[in-house]
Amino acid sequence: MTLTALAALVPLLPFLGAAAGLLLGRTAPGFVRPLAVLPNAASLVLASIVAARQGTGAPTDAAHRLAATGSVPIDLALHLDGFSVLIAVLVGLVATCVQVYSLSYLRDDPRYPSYAALVSLFTAAMLLVVYTGDLMVLLVGWEVMGICSYFLVGHYWESETARSASLKAFLVTKLGDVPFLIGVFALAADAGTFRINGILAAAAEGRLHHPTVIALLLLAGVAGKSAQFPLHTWLPDAMAGPTPVSALIHAATMVAAGIYLVARLLPVFTASTAALAVLAAMAAVTMIGSGLAALAQDDIKRVLAYSTIGQLGYMAGALAVADRNAAVFHLLSHGAFKALLFLGAGVVIHASGTNSLTAMSRMGGMGRRIPDALWTMGLGLAALAALPPLSGFFSKESVLRAAEHASAGHTAHVPAAVGWTVLVAGLAAAVLTGAYATRLFLLAFRGSGPEVPDHGRQPAAMTTVLWVLAVPTVGFGGLAYRRLPDWFGGAAPSSLGPVLVTSVLGTGLAVVGVLAAYGAWQGAAAIRAANPIGAVVAEPADAEPALVEAEAIAVHEEVYGDVAAAEDRGDPGRLLLGPLHRPAAHGFHLDAVYTTLFVRPVLAAASLVRFLDSQVVETYVRGAGGTPKLLGAAVRKAQTGNVQTYLGALLAGAVVLAVLVAVGA
Repeated sequence: MTLTALAALVPLLPFLGAAAGLLLGRTAPGFVRPLAVLPNAASLVLASIVAARQGTGAPTDAAHRLAATGSVPIDLALHLDGFSVLIAVLVGLVATCVQVYSLSYLRDDPRYPSYAALVSLFTAAMLLVVYTGDLMVLLVGWEVMGICSYFLVGHYWESETARSASLKAFLVTKLGDVPFLIGVFALAADAGTFRINGILAAAAEGRLHHPTVIALLLLAGVAGKSAQFPLHTWLPDAMAGPTPVSALIHAATMVAAGIYLVARLLPVFTASTAALAVLAAMAAVTMIGSGLAALAQDDIKRVLAYSTIGQLGYMAGALAVADRNAAVFHLLSHGAFKALLFLGAGVVIHASGTNSLTAMSRMGGMGRRIPDALWTMGLGLAALAALPPLSGFFSKESVLRAAEHASAGHTAHVPAAVGWTVLVAGLAAAVLTGAYATRLFLLAFRGSGPEVPDHGRQPAAMTTVLWVLAVPTVGFGGLAYRRLPDWFGGAAPSSLGPVLVTSVLGTGLAVVGVLAAYGAWQGAAAIRAANPIGAVVAEPADAEPALVEAEAIAVHEEVYGDVAAAEDRGDPGRLLLGPLHRPAAHGFHLDAVYTTLFVRPVLAAASLVRFLDSQVVETYVRGAGGTPKLLGAAVRKAQTGNVQTYLGALLAGAVVLAVLVAVGA
């Protein structure tokens, strides 16, 4: 079978699995689980074969004309290079792990068939985005992922939290997609094609007439999809969905799509210094703001959500200094350890058997109860903090190295100020990442919360997945930085390797964050001992399964009432942040700002429109309908049905006519 045929099957198999799962979910439920796992596993195998056959060779392109529009045609185009095939392997690996994990995690969920089908459709859409060579086809996968995220985040629709989170995710990402769509059409109009190769050729030849406008429009969509400031607020709330969905979204699909797009179209962005400056500023604010917010969260999944936002900020920073290789290296590395962290958090939640153990301050005795999660999440958090020799160290170091290179003025088209912005923000975020990763580990596995009921050994499907993902978390970085430049093409063999200055700075600052968090945790022990938290109550046997995790997302407010109560518990994050803790815990109140600036004016405008419609427009409509009604009533009164009346009226009319004729004569 040809390489292009194999590649076409990679997104097609999960799509067919999703379609079959939706059709057979009710009529043949026994097929649901095989249809969830096998198509994704087969897609992973094929993606690996495609990657092996494509290797470091010249890019492979194939296209079929879908629509001759008369101006800019649309092609079903396939583009394979080392960059795209490696990301496809990551997507297939994470999706397969999520489906296997979900067999146990959602075993008793009555809506598992639709859930599994949507996960497969989500996977197919991301693979379409990765493999396509045409922007219009990419846009199809881009939007399919948006609608899948809406349904999956709102999986526990009985909960108001989940319903609101799904709607927020959809609306915020669509807010970015509108200018993104305009940017896609503007880019195609400038380049004369939707084909990515043609667009890159036009950018290289200087044929793009409005590169700054186009790049900024595209960045709006990227900010929404990849949860970058200021459109990042949907991602922490999206934790209301099932934990495996969080792993899929954060590690390999939706949020990775925006970074992938900028990496694919990087020459378009480097054609505009202003666009690179905006991207750098966006990345810097995202890295530092998300780190502070993560340090103040009590919900384990929200900590990981903010960490994803920050790591995406690193990738955006690498792209701002025009280093696609470093950005993609960190994307691949981050995908493995972030999937591990979310699925490990799911094991913690599953082991508690309660609806309240997403709150880290209420965890007690979990470390010795779930050693698989303890060790694997420990590795994942160390990789997140970029401690050597784990994969996160090598990939994050490549980003810092690229920023340092640009800050010295050695990168073409990139101002030194852009490099300095990314470098300083990246180093500051390294301290924060080390601190919140350590705080999460200590509170989750060494916490002093009440002992929760032991629900036995965790299912093998869940713990096995953790160890599978631990392998690339440990070994990917050390192997990849030597080999990836060959796959990416045109890069120097040592371009992704660590260098002394940034390695020492990055690792040293991460260790400072680790030690600061540990010291704060020790210092808060007396406060925690003096203010013990009440016992965790096991979930009743007749609890609604679909509500367990959905309600857990609101536990922070249920337990504490407000953030001030959490501060009294001796949270090490509060000790580290001081007066910043309260605003950081609420995401610096960006949602309140958006409510004031956008939501309330829109609601007020809607109320005005409703008033005008009901009181003004309807008045005219009622008047227009009332006039014929009155005329009809008058005419109806004249129709008495009396023949004598009609003859009298006829005679009177004849007399009047005769008189008029006589007078006229």
